[in-house]
Amino acid sequence: MSGVRTFFATTKTSQGRPLFQSERNATLMIDVLRSYVAAGKFRLHDFVIMPNHVHLLLTEPEHGDPSEVMKALKQGFARRLLARLRLAPNHLDHLSLGQPLSEPGRIWQARFYDFVVYSEKKRIEKLRYIHGNPVKRGLVVEPQDWAWSSFRHYAYDEPGPVVVNEVRRAELRMRKVS
Repeated sequence: MSGVRTFFATTKTSQGRPLFQSERNATLMIDVLRSYVAAGKFRLHDFVIMPNHVHLLLTEPEHGDPSEVMKALKQGFARRLLARLRLAPNHLDHLSLGQPLSEPGRIWQARFYDFVVYSEKKRIEKLRYIHGNPVKRGLVVEPQDWAWSSFRHYAYDEPGPVVVNEVRRAELRMRKVS
């Protein structure tokens, strides 16, 4: 697949709301990722779902560009979440402790950040960043303890909640956070 670029992308929830503190919402995001990867919309190499944002390492889709992938993922999650809310409007778990939306229906920040991964060195840097993020944020002691990432695929060759389309295995050496 020469000529196909790899991107590191980050998208945040509206107002930094910790939507993914809820296991139900994190699982819903996993389901959305899984469906788009299974449909061949893009190749996912690495991911982590944090309480208020998502990091992805993905390849440019065959048709379109990363912004279309991010738009589809964000819309897919928002539609499913909002549909669930319509079925159970009094359920407080849905928007992280029932915080009201200042903009009704807004789940995500409008924009996202992306970065072209132009070398193997940068790919490994982003991979380490993705998998180290839950440790850096104090959510877990070890990266393998965070359920919402692709770390265990790398460390233990375990299938994860989303198929990771990585053919180039990187040597991971995680530094202890002091």
